[in-house]
Amino acid sequence: MIKEVCVESLAEALNAVHAGATRIELCENLTVGGTTPSYGTIKKCKEVLPVPFMVMIRPRGGDFVYTDDEFDLMKEDIEVCKELKAPGVVFGLLTTSGQIDIPRTRELIELARPMQVTFHKAIDVVEDIPGATRQLKELGVNRILSSGGKPTALEGAVMLKQMLEIGGDDMLIIVAGKVTNENLEQVKSLVPSSEFHGRKLVGDIAL
Repeated sequence: MIKEVCVESLAEALNAVHAGATRIELCENLTVGGTTPSYGTIKKCKEVLPVPFMVMIRPRGGDFVYTDDEFDLMKEDIEVCKELKAPGVVFGLLTTSGQIDIPRTRELIELARPMQVTFHKAIDVVEDIPGATRQLKELGVNRILSSGGKPTALEGAVMLKQMLEIGGDDMLIIVAGKVTNENLEQVKSLVPSSEFHGRKLVGDIAL
């Protein structure tokens, strides 16, 4: 079972690994849902972390509809992650009508390879989550991070199970949404995924 913990510094990442995290989602500004960390943070994590880490590619908080300039920033940040040989990146792009932005998502996936690609919780604000899950599978996304369209994984369990079935052997679903070390077993009993994500998945690692 993968325990992915979202952090906003190298120190938090090290604390999380010490507490039992088996993968890190590396961000800044988690109060707005996470933005792209600095070059130095990514570089140092690559040097010292003993577990894989996924880098958030998000130029700002707020919605997931990006301007051309913001999209260019995302591409530049993915290039940086490739240069530093980060294991993977995390992003999510929607259209103004609230659908998956297929062309831009495809472009970022192609740019990111050979890194792993996770499509983040932007999917949870899409109206047709099963349809969006199928689209992302066709695009070749490795993982989707989701709470099943609900505030918590427990509330979104039925949808998450459906997403797992759609993903099959080709695409993983990382179960998120207030998953903690205290309710992990309960969540896992409802959503039999192999990957779980949370800020407090291995306890409180905040500085």
